Amino acid sequence: MKIDILTLFPGMFDGFLKESIMKRAIEKKLVTIKVHNIRDYSPYKNKQVDDYSYGGGAGMVLMCEPIFLAIEDLRTDSSEVIMLTPSGENFSSKLAQEFSLKKHIILLCGHYEGFDERIKTMVDRTLSIGNFVLTGGEIPAMAVVDAVTRLIPGVINQESLISETFTDGMVDYPVYTKPAEFRGLKVPEVLLSGHHANINKWREDMRKKLTENREE
Repeated sequence: MKIDILTLFPGMFDGFLKESIMKRAIEKKLVTIKVHNIRDYSPYKNKQVDDYSYGGGAGMVLMCEPIFLAIEDLRTDSSEVIMLTPSGENFSSKLAQEFSLKKHIILLCGHYEGFDERIKTMVDRTLSIGNFVLTGGEIPAMAVVDAVTRLIPGVINQESLISETFTDGMVDYPVYTKPAEFRGLKVPEVLLSGHHANINKWREDMRKKLTENREE
């Protein structure tokens, strides 16, 4: 899989791509991730990428031309172009699974007051990671890349994926490790029993309970 990220702040991705699962996935050549500076596509000598909004109003708006040129340069017949914006479709585990099957994803990170509306004609879908506003699309892009990459075969243990939160619409069960008691806090007896049928039933019951509590 190939992922291209278009951003005004490529340095924000340095640590993210050089640690933990992302680093290993890249080193194993299971995914190729490249970060591109939108300013490199500006046709202006001063590398301008934003301007004031027609009709007035606070903030600067990202201009059409640099982003059109960037997408046209990177896009292929197999590309899915995704604009990260608060007004987009809510990201979910289901979408992460869908994206993990793509050959090529282009993520477009917004900033300032947002995108010139005409840029939407260049994207396949708009995406949001929640009903809140961030400074820019870089953190949402990282969230999408992380959620998608870990689903690529070979990136992490398949057994871990099967039991994860939201794979079937439910949250995961609580987990514990040594010691069996710490400062008076004890691991549930059923987990120490060695009785696998009872353990599985407890875990399933806890998943249902936690999911119901989360939805209330």
